[in-house]
Amino acid sequence: MTTALEGLKILDLTRYAPGPYCTMLLGDLGADVIKIEEVGLPTGRRGEHLKGLDAVPTPREFPAPDTPYDPLNRNKRSIRLNLKADKGRRIFLRLAEKADVVVEGFRPGVTARLGIDYPTLKEVNPRLIYCAITGYGQDGPSRDLPGHDINYIAHAGVVGALTIAGQTPSVPGNFIGDMAAGGMQAAIGVLAALAARERTGRGQFVDIAMTDGAVSLACLYLGRYFQAGRLPGAEEKETCGASPLYNYYQARDGRFISIACLEPWFFASLCRALGCEELIPHHADADKAEEIRAYFTAKFLTRTSNEWLDILSKADVPVSRVNSLDELAADPQLRHRRMVVEVDGVKQAGISIKLSETPGRIKDAGARPGESTVPILKELGWGKAEIEELKRDGVIGTGK
Repeated sequence: MTTALEGLKILDLTRYAPGPYCTMLLGDLGADVIKIEEVGLPTGRRGEHLKGLDAVPTPREFPAPDTPYDPLNRNKRSIRLNLKADKGRRIFLRLAEKADVVVEGFRPGVTARLGIDYPTLKEVNPRLIYCAITGYGQDGPSRDLPGHDINYIAHAGVVGALTIAGQTPSVPGNFIGDMAAGGMQAAIGVLAALAARERTGRGQFVDIAMTDGAVSLACLYLGRYFQAGRLPGAEEKETCGASPLYNYYQARDGRFISIACLEPWFFASLCRALGCEELIPHHADADKAEEIRAYFTAKFLTRTSNEWLDILSKADVPVSRVNSLDELAADPQLRHRRMVVEVDGVKQAGISIKLSETPGRIKDAGARPGESTVPILKELGWGKAEIEELKRDGVIGTGK
């Protein structure tokens, strides 16, 4: 059985979470992903920021990117290439001739200075799909600003939409900006461009801005604002912790459970299970919200989380335990869905996209930096003596 993207070759120039997550998704679906990694220490703008330091600090990354604990590295080969050297650039152009997709995450203008931007690569491969992932996009007044997830979701209004008046905005990890608004949107863009190429025979440029992606994720909140013509009040942020019907409650064993009963029929089922039928008519009564919250808070403390899960699930109430990461591998639903798998003896998150005819697969945990340099150059036609010369000249690297 073949995989959906088998036979497609992707060149991955990205470094941090959004791009590697995009190419991980595509690699899981069968694409041959080649990571293009640096030779030597950081240069350019990053090198300028580190100038004068006795030692060059390395980014704090968990898990380390060259271990099997990093799922973003799986199903990928690795070549270390000095793109600032003419010979290194020529190797990359040779790779691009045979590639289907290039994914990069540099700031706008960087690849043009390197001589590997879309207009250049389009000349050597008109069928090439070139995906650029940036914080703010390829144009506009903010295009050159540096940033990370928290900056993009703040700029896009997501943080404001999730924050209740009077409370300090939370920092929700890098799930929204990096992974969903960046990497996942990029994967969708690449797949859409591949589908278009089937009809036109031509590649195209895919411009992914994480800020744009975050605005798209906030579309329902934004639509509500445009309809009402005003910002929602605190009591209207039902899904952001303002409502007692859509919230977390602590059980007697100290564990938390989540309740989601915004619909009147689910709220009625919950009230019957908790012994407070008299509250059913007050489902949408804002004046009763704090009374309902106080009752629920006290009631949930009378039983353990397992007891409540049993009672409420039988009552057809939307409920789940707030799991910690160490519980996921044993979770029966996630085990059934193979969302925790073992790769080279190490547990990782599984493949979330389930295809009935061409399912994805994880072949390996990925190559260490430069591990695939020699095999890839041999595929391109370089001989042993030429490869040794490239290594001596600092054009390529074959290991850390």
